[in-house]
Amino acid sequence: MEKIFTEKDINYIKERGNSLEKVEQQLALFIQGIPKINLVKSATVGDGVWHFSENEINSFVSYFDKYKNNYTIEKFVPASGAATRMFKFLNEFLNEFDPENDTLNGYINKNNAKDMSIFIFGLKNFPFYKELKERTIELFPDYYSFSSDDKYYHLIKTLLSEEGLHFAHKPKGILPFHLKDDKIITPIEENIFEADFFKRSDRKTKIHFTITKEFQQDFEKITNQFEEFEVSFSYQDESSDTLAVNEDNTPFRIENDALFFRPGGHGALIENLNALDSDFIYIKNIDNVSQNHVAVISIYKKLLGAILMQVQRQIFYYLNKLVEGNVSEEELTEIKIFAEEKASFPLPDEFNYFQTSYKIEYLIKVLNRPIRVCGMVKNEGEPGGGPFWVQDEKGRHTLQIVESSQIDTNNKTQKRIAKKATHFNPVDIVCGVKNFKGEKFDLTQFVDHKAAFITDKTKNGKPIKAFELPGLWNGAMAKWTTIFVEVPLETFNPVKTVNDLLKSSHQTDNG
Repeated sequence: MEKIFTEKDINYIKERGNSLEKVEQQLALFIQGIPKINLVKSATVGDGVWHFSENEINSFVSYFDKYKNNYTIEKFVPASGAATRMFKFLNEFLNEFDPENDTLNGYINKNNAKDMSIFIFGLKNFPFYKELKERTIELFPDYYSFSSDDKYYHLIKTLLSEEGLHFAHKPKGILPFHLKDDKIITPIEENIFEADFFKRSDRKTKIHFTITKEFQQDFEKITNQFEEFEVSFSYQDESSDTLAVNEDNTPFRIENDALFFRPGGHGALIENLNALDSDFIYIKNIDNVSQNHVAVISIYKKLLGAILMQVQRQIFYYLNKLVEGNVSEEELTEIKIFAEEKASFPLPDEFNYFQTSYKIEYLIKVLNRPIRVCGMVKNEGEPGGGPFWVQDEKGRHTLQIVESSQIDTNNKTQKRIAKKATHFNPVDIVCGVKNFKGEKFDLTQFVDHKAAFITDKTKNGKPIKAFELPGLWNGAMAKWTTIFVEVPLETFNPVKTVNDLLKSSHQTDNG
């Protein structure tokens, strides 16, 4: 590696807080390639995905309400990403549309721009419409003399331009998502409202947002309204940024021949999650909010939490017995069955032939891990990762959330397994991050570093390869105890494009 990195490079790597060892590992993975994940089968109801009847769900909800005060609970919301993709088709329109020569219908027909057509049709139903129109008139006083096409063009220009609302530059969290009783509501507020299900009378409700420093004041302006909540913020540490390379896997360089580092993706947030000290931590994306399905969402949040409480309690009971060492063969068999059926960790056939002391040691290692209970929605064509049984390099089968980019689609068997997926991941997770002694796990010790991603990007008009750390709920949690639970589609209301705000879950009840 000495020939690749100069002394100046090494000093720069250290100055920005990166680990030289990790940078060298990243470069090696660029050269060697990252192995694709080995799918065994999709996780389905009865085989990796738990399903409950209405009566069972009600029982879990009651259990959660009864015991929630025994735990410190917090919500963790990754919220640093800009809303660029939300407005991608509108940016394309501004770049391609010539207001002097083109017509709106002509553009839509020529480009088969269905998204554009939906946006125009629903424009007055967006929560930001009033503010957008007022700002457009301020910037373009002749607005009312414009043709219909010109009005739409200037409204879109105002929505995205720096002198206008500049929405594509801002994080999703601070954008207007909902309109209720003429009041604009942001995703930050909806996430805070939703946290009401674990509220306690004796302490403030905790919620943590990961953000960029640039917009902290915007976040605080919104969160300061909620005195009964303890809101905290953190940033994605620059030391988790990753090296970018050219197509030939040599380091990509920018001005002054400096190495180029990029944010390492949401997998870097395992460090932020690791810094929290609550017993249970709920994770949810900033844009997955609703103003019409809050009651349903609350029920299933309690379901996931109650499952975690019960599973964790049983694991702690077993671990205490195992550590004491006073366990009969019959009890070891009981614990083995629990590990396989409840903790979803099939043990090797040879386990039955281990000496008792090694059985105990092995079961302690299997059970003494962080726990995540993940909601899974029936697959109805939505993009995103899904639940699968995966085989690791030691031949063990574990449950994992797998993204499409991790799958070898050139392999017919792997492609066929992927197509049979019955559920997808809405990022609806509750984590138990303390061990049976009440100590915090070091979550960085449970990451599968080989589950990283290499993606194609551009920089200064040149193609580059970017290294993304193992995803927060993918490789970063690969070595956790994992439980998948079926939850209804009503719990999944993401806003990936601005037009999603026109869906019923984001409009007022009569909208």
